[in-house]
Amino acid sequence: MANKFNVSFEKIIQNLNLEVIYMPKDASEILIDENDVTRPGLQLMGFYEYFNPERMQIIGKMEFAYLSTIDEATRYQRLDMLLSQHIPALIISRELPYFSEMLELAKKYEVPLLRSKESTSNFIAGLIAFLNMNLAPRITRHGVLIEIYGEGVFITGESGVGKSETAIELVKRGHRLVADDAVEIRKVSNDSLMGSSPDNIRHFLELRGIGIINARRLFGIGAVKNTEKIELVVEMELWNPEKIYDRMGVDTQYVSILGVKVPSLTIPVKPGRNLAVILEVAAMNNRQKKMGYNAATELLDHLGLDMESKEIVKDYDAF
Repeated sequence: MANKFNVSFEKIIQNLNLEVIYMPKDASEILIDENDVTRPGLQLMGFYEYFNPERMQIIGKMEFAYLSTIDEATRYQRLDMLLSQHIPALIISRELPYFSEMLELAKKYEVPLLRSKESTSNFIAGLIAFLNMNLAPRITRHGVLIEIYGEGVFITGESGVGKSETAIELVKRGHRLVADDAVEIRKVSNDSLMGSSPDNIRHFLELRGIGIINARRLFGIGAVKNTEKIELVVEMELWNPEKIYDRMGVDTQYVSILGVKVPSLTIPVKPGRNLAVILEVAAMNNRQKKMGYNAATELLDHLGLDMESKEIVKDYDAF
């Protein structure tokens, strides 16, 4: 089971360019662990059934218009009920003015009060996307993540099989390195995974016989990327003459990472095989399959053969 993560308010303020009206303590000490937000329309009317006080509250044009129509005493009472729930923060969108009661009650209950220039819907979309990325369940796995023709390819395999060497050749061919040796994988939605490198080893590669190199400084900024969606997992293994490898591609193989199924391939490694070219073809073929074309199925149709396609799922969560 993945751990629950948090993000500091300081990062939220910096990334979303928020104006701080009131902050009870250093923003780096305030941690957010809930990736959803609420517009408290019903709460301002006094309805708190199923209200989640762990969510940040967003005041938009509609909420502001309602608060403007009620008298000061009622407005104070409604805002007091909201802020007394000890919500993580109250954020005003559209750069709307704040009521004096908001600031007074924010100080009373030590609730951060902030403001954004963005429209309410745009701000909420950006905030939720940021929170989903930073609070997503995550694991770290050994391997290399590289973008090939726009496809995020996660290369796995035993140490010494040639993952980094293949990656450096792909970078030389114009593709972009995301992570080497350790890949941090985040589940940003129910059907997508994002991969990145830990900050302290980002852009570095280790090549046996050469040592550590910095891909960004050696090949330029165009050779690296900070994050990439994982769309194909390739397991590299030393060629086993007793093992039967897939030569048709009719069956669809997947690996399950954090409960998300990702297409996978097993590529045998032996002298004379150009792994960089093989991975380029694998990435392009994976893209074709997503667009609805399968070369193996078309060939079988031409030959008049009918072969049932199977789905094989391997669990990587236990690795």
